[in-house]
Amino acid sequence: MKRSTHAVGASFIAVAAVGAGLLATAPAAGAATNGATATYNGVCGSGYQVVNSMPIGGAGTVYLTYNSSTGRNCTVTIRNSAGVPTYMVAYVRNVDSSEDQYDAGEYRSYAGPVYAFARGACVEWGGVIDNLQAWNHGSNCGALAAKTPQRDWFAGDR
Repeated sequence: MKRSTHAVGASFIAVAAVGAGLLATAPAAGAATNGATATYNGVCGSGYQVVNSMPIGGAGTVYLTYNSSTGRNCTVTIRNSAGVPTYMVAYVRNVDSSEDQYDAGEYRSYAGPVYAFARGACVEWGGVIDNLQAWNHGSNCGALAAKTPQRDWFAGDR
């Protein structure tokens, strides 16, 4: 179920994670996981290139992509191996404008794609697979990178 929440999604998801007391420092983006690692599947469309990724425990990977022609970011959460439908989320938000979008539901292989226009702005992005989650705030800022530190968040349970 795709939802465009315009600032509500970030608060909803972040409050759920913080309220449950689950936030802890994440492994570095692109850190190796045990077993097979999900690869980006191209669902964001033509012109989108992977610019960042984070493992979601050993369950999969959330990918952040960017299309330099359109100035839009796209996020997709991909399981390491498809299977029975499992709760998943893909989320992206322009930190400056609060434009955001998320896709949450029961999926066999991936959640998303979701999009936000973020040319020249930092993004918050993340994903959930079952009871595992990974979040990043203030990354991929382009020329703004020196002004806004990147923070990765990972929680073992949602």
